[in-house]
Amino acid sequence: QVQLVESGGGLVQPGGSLKLSCAASGFTLDHYAIGWFRQAPGKEREGVSCLARSSGSPYYADSVKGRFTISRDSAKNTVYLQMNSLKPEDTAVYYCAADRRELLLLRLCVPPSLLGPAGDGGLDAWGQGTLVTVSS
Repeated sequence: QVQLVESGGGLVQPGGSLKLSCAASGFTLDHYAIGWFRQAPGKEREGVSCLARSSGSPYYADSVKGRFTISRDSAKNTVYLQMNSLKPEDTAVYYCAADRRELLLLRLCVPPSLLGPAGDGGLDAWGQGTLVTVSS
């Protein structure tokens, strides 16, 4: 079965850094487009950063560009999100996702994120999320 598990969230002060991890099992992550999404309380889930299966240039939301970096480690079958210069508005539950259909994932990553009634956009795999809280 296909499974993704996030880790690395926690409480940090404004200006601090965190590195999130997303470990994949049951499939080879290199063959999938990957992405990070986040959802703040009372708000819709939004795309943060995504990377095509072909390992082209990544997409970053305007709100995080220059501060966040997405990457993958093929040997560890893991996706990372390095978050620097964190702001209180970055507080959210962060989710990783993967799909063999590159265009489908990228379309959901870029606004508007039309994730549908189930909230998953029909993507192959979602993690359970990890909470990031940025507060002094």
